[in-house]
Amino acid sequence: MKNKILAILFTVAVIQTSCKKFEEFQTDPNKSTVATPDLLLNTIAQSAFQSSNVDVALVSRQMVFTDAVRQTQYYGWTRGSYNAYNSLRQVLKLEQAAIAQNKAEYLPLAKFFKAWYFLQLTQMFGDIPYSQALKGDDNIATPVYDKQEDIYLNILDELKQAGEMITTGTTAVKGDIVYNGNMQQWKKAINSLSLRVLISLSLKESDARFQIKKRFADIVNNAAEYPVLTGNADNVQLKFYDLQGNRYPYFNNNDFQTAFYMEETFVDLLKGLKDSRLFSFADKAPKFSALPSTDFNAYGGAKGSAAVNENNARTVAGEVSKINPRFYNNPVNEPSIALGYSELQFILAEGVVQGWIAGSVNDYYQSGIRASMSFYNIAPDVINTYLGQPAVQLSQTPLNQIITQKYIASFMNSDWQPFYEQRRTGIPAFDVSGSGVLNNKRIPKRWMYPESELRLNQANVTEAITRQYTAGDEINQLMWLIKP
Repeated sequence: MKNKILAILFTVAVIQTSCKKFEEFQTDPNKSTVATPDLLLNTIAQSAFQSSNVDVALVSRQMVFTDAVRQTQYYGWTRGSYNAYNSLRQVLKLEQAAIAQNKAEYLPLAKFFKAWYFLQLTQMFGDIPYSQALKGDDNIATPVYDKQEDIYLNILDELKQAGEMITTGTTAVKGDIVYNGNMQQWKKAINSLSLRVLISLSLKESDARFQIKKRFADIVNNAAEYPVLTGNADNVQLKFYDLQGNRYPYFNNNDFQTAFYMEETFVDLLKGLKDSRLFSFADKAPKFSALPSTDFNAYGGAKGSAAVNENNARTVAGEVSKINPRFYNNPVNEPSIALGYSELQFILAEGVVQGWIAGSVNDYYQSGIRASMSFYNIAPDVINTYLGQPAVQLSQTPLNQIITQKYIASFMNSDWQPFYEQRRTGIPAFDVSGSGVLNNKRIPKRWMYPESELRLNQANVTEAITRQYTAGDEINQLMWLIKP
């Protein structure tokens, strides 16, 4: 009888189990099935703010690669990537999760990251999908291309709205690896990004739609409403840790140890200015290893424009410095600055030069240099000596020195900013004199659209190319942003 009862109970249990839906067996009850804003924010920030990019150092004549022809170094690139749209999809999920879970404090950050990524995309290509982008759920698979000027105007408006959404009573966000939830810090970052966007529009100052001078002055002259970065502690930067997946991106990189060297014009610039940041950027050249590490004569570079075999011969001769070993030996190394206080000070210095704001060009300029050199733990007395040099002090044409110092401060951080600044101002002059340069010795102005767009969204991308570029989808064409 006992066995019969057990058999009946077993049968009932089996029947009840079989009535469960298959999906229920696929769900781990110990794991969340809903994306939370904090987890999304962590992932987005890690992707957005990793701004240490060796290809930028090659393009910007700060480093050279000696093992083969690298297209970025020799200006022979063609098509760019739309990978930033994958990151924008994560930002969209952040926004949706914040709304669904009634966590409004994440919404200004969603606006910030939308502006961040769309800015990257339009700077690379020109016109891009914007108003209809990320609308797959609305059955828009082939989005139209918005004009670059409209995208810039929307980015500025979005950033302004994002800053206004953050008040003293805004709840701290979680999952914040940049500012540990401090929303006032994020407000500084938002307004500082607005100033970067505005200075990038310097060639469009006369376009009344943007009110560039007014927007710039409104931020600078009203610190209570529009706070900005006030020191290196405010830097928008990604810190690294000696943990799997969190280490400096070039830690243990074999090419960094064997094939990447310093570029000659960059080394000569630093040597000419007696700039001790060189000692933090580079290692001594083997030929001069007996000299002290603080002797500028111990460092040398190879020309980024020279052919590979020429540079190889110089490295074999021991004339060329490698990058400082800390970049590949130290898993933590230094934070990757995506938008820093130093850059902001140079932006403000240029703002005075442009006549957009009042103030001392020299004060902003020197503050930018101090911030950069302090980041590398250079002693205050050394900084003072550096600033006292006639070659460093501002001349009657200060823009060249402002942009040059911004360029120096960007070494292995700031992502593509040094290239975009050079594209806008022509400062510094990237060397194209060597026999290795492709593209008829021209520095490209943009990237061609991804091939996938020509297959999947041909009508819209073709229309965008036709209205923008007389010579078609080509890397030397001028986008609206940099047309005089």
